[in-house]
Amino acid sequence: MPILLHDLARTLGLPVLAGDVSRPVGWVHGTELADPTPFLEGGELLLTTGLNALTPGYVERLVHADVVGLGFGTGLGHDVVPPELVRQAERAGLGLVEVPREVPFIAISKAVSKALAADEYAALTRTSEAQRALTRAAVRDGVAGVVRRLGQWVNGWVVLLDPAGEPVHAHNVRQVPELRAELTRLGTSGGLASAAFEAGGWRVFLQALGGRARGVLAVGTAEPLDADLNIVNTAASLLTLALAHNDAVDAAHRELRAGQFRLLLNGIPVEGLPERFRVFVTDDPPDDGFWAEHDGRIVVLARESAGHASSEVDAGQVVRGYREARQAEKAGVRRFEDLAGSLEVPEGFADALLGPLDAETRETLRTWLGHHGAWDPAATELGIHRHTLKNRVRKAEQALRRSLASPGLRAELWLALHREGQ
Repeated sequence: MPILLHDLARTLGLPVLAGDVSRPVGWVHGTELADPTPFLEGGELLLTTGLNALTPGYVERLVHADVVGLGFGTGLGHDVVPPELVRQAERAGLGLVEVPREVPFIAISKAVSKALAADEYAALTRTSEAQRALTRAAVRDGVAGVVRRLGQWVNGWVVLLDPAGEPVHAHNVRQVPELRAELTRLGTSGGLASAAFEAGGWRVFLQALGGRARGVLAVGTAEPLDADLNIVNTAASLLTLALAHNDAVDAAHRELRAGQFRLLLNGIPVEGLPERFRVFVTDDPPDDGFWAEHDGRIVVLARESAGHASSEVDAGQVVRGYREARQAEKAGVRRFEDLAGSLEVPEGFADALLGPLDAETRETLRTWLGHHGAWDPAATELGIHRHTLKNRVRKAEQALRRSLASPGLRAELWLALHREGQ
C-alpha cells in the first residue's frame, strides 16, 4: 500500500502539527507558488519554505485540489511554522508537518518514491503469482477451478453466468445483488465488454467473455479492484479460452456420436449400447446414455427416455427403430406400438380376426409380435421356455388356419391386438 502521511512523518522524524495525516501520499512536489493547484492532480504532499504559504486562501486552494498534506520547511525563511498557518490547516483538516532544516526535501521525495516502488513491485508480484495460480487452476480444474481461485485472490464473490444470465459456477456467493439490469445493458450496448458499478454494498465488475457469446464474469468486492483488476482480466481471458476449448470438445463429441449413429444405421454395431433398447426422437439430449444429432433431431438409444419411441430393437435393427420413431413422431403417439391404436379399421375387425384365439394365445402373440418374432426375448418376457412359445404360435396358426410367416397376417394381428376392446 502507498505510505501514509503519518507513517512518513514518523519514519523521517517530522513533527505533525495539524490536520488529517492518515491519507496515503501519492507523490511529493516542492513549490513556492501562491497557487500551485493548476499543476497538481491530487494526492500530493507539497513541500514549501513558506514564501507564499500565508497568501489569503492558500490552504483552502490546497484542500480543494485534494492535496494530502503540506510539509513546511523551517530553518530557512522561518524558524518555526507560522501559528496562523497551523490554525488554518487545523480548521481545513489539511495535514501539516514540520520539515526541519536537517531533513532535506530530497530525502522526503526519496522515501515516498521508494515506498511507491515497493508498492508497485508488490502489486506486480501479486499479479504474477495470481496469473500463475489461475493458469494452473485452468489446466487442472477447468472453468470451475478458475472461478474458485479468482474468488480466493480478490477476496470477494465470483459468479460465472451463461449467455442467458444464469449462474454456472460460483465462489463465496454472499448476498449477490441484482445484476439483470446491468447484464441487459452489457448485452444491448454494442461493443461494450465490461461494466463497473456499486450494488448492495458491493463494488461489482462485469466482464463479457467472447463478446458475451460464452457468458459474463461477475466479481464483487468490498473495495475497488484497483491493481487486482489485472488479475480479473487474466481470469476472464483464461475463462474465454477454457469455454472455447469446451465448445470445441463438445463439437467433437457431437460429431463422434453422429458418426457412430450413422454406423448403426448401416448395420455396424458400436460399443456401450444395451442389448435391447428403443430408439427415441426428441428435442433435448439426455443427461447420460447414448444420443446423437441426426437430420436436425436428437436421437436417443435407451430403454427409456423422453420423446417418441420405436418398438424394442437391438444394435442391428437401429435403422428400423429410427424409422419407427419418426413414424411415431409424425403420428403424435408416444410409442410406435401406439400407432396401431390410431389407425382407422372396420368395425368388428379385431373381434372377427381374434375370435378363434383364447386369452393366453392372444397375450402370447402380443408379446411375440412386440419382439418382431424374436423367440428368446419374447419367451423371457412371458416367463416360458422358447419351445413352449413355439408351440403356442403353432396353436395360433392352427386356430387361424393361416401361417404367421406372412408379414400381412402379422400386421393384421398386431393391429387387431391393439384395437381389441376399444
